[in-house]
Amino acid sequence: MKSLIFSGSMVRSILDGTKTQTRRPVIPQPVLTRDGTWRWEDGGSLIQGDSEYLARIMPYAVSGPYTAGDVLYGRETWASYTLDGKTEYLYKADPMFDSSEPGDIGWKWRSPMFMPQSAARIFLKVTGLRVERLQDISELEAKSEGFDRRICSVGYFNDKCMICIHSFCFAATWESLYAKKPEYKWGKNPWVYVISFERTEAGKQHG
Repeated sequence: MKSLIFSGSMVRSILDGTKTQTRRPVIPQPVLTRDGTWRWEDGGSLIQGDSEYLARIMPYAVSGPYTAGDVLYGRETWASYTLDGKTEYLYKADPMFDSSEPGDIGWKWRSPMFMPQSAARIFLKVTGLRVERLQDISELEAKSEGFDRRICSVGYFNDKCMICIHSFCFAATWESLYAKKPEYKWGKNPWVYVISFERTEAGKQHG
């Protein structure tokens, strides 16, 4: 089963139902040619044309990451322990760990990179996939990414300014996530996959 990694704040947004979209960079990125068209080659596919053409064709290329109907499991920061011969799991995104660490009682957090499907509690059914430039995100869709005033701690919000709070928070968070990958930073306006999803119990049957 395919998977997606989520930060703690995004895990909370998924669990409370406010996050129904995620954006991930297209790899490799399309290249703008001298004649003003975009060229994208990956996995034996070669697509070239204007922005509208690429956006329409790329989701169906052989290297596209997901298709509608796929069930994914969400990977997050986690820990595990054994009690009475049964493995139990802890999740750093849970509010109970806002002021404590599992290390305080002998456990350590593990990277989402190493979370197996059997440890997952979040399963998502892909409902849509499209390709667009990162800065094309709308205020409404930034909200669908799970961004609201509760998790906007980057200085873009105050009680007198309600305009574009969601998209500003999204942009700032994207910058922090891709700080070490300048080709994907907000100012570069990279091409991204827009993945829409809904919670499902289907994946748990095969965990």
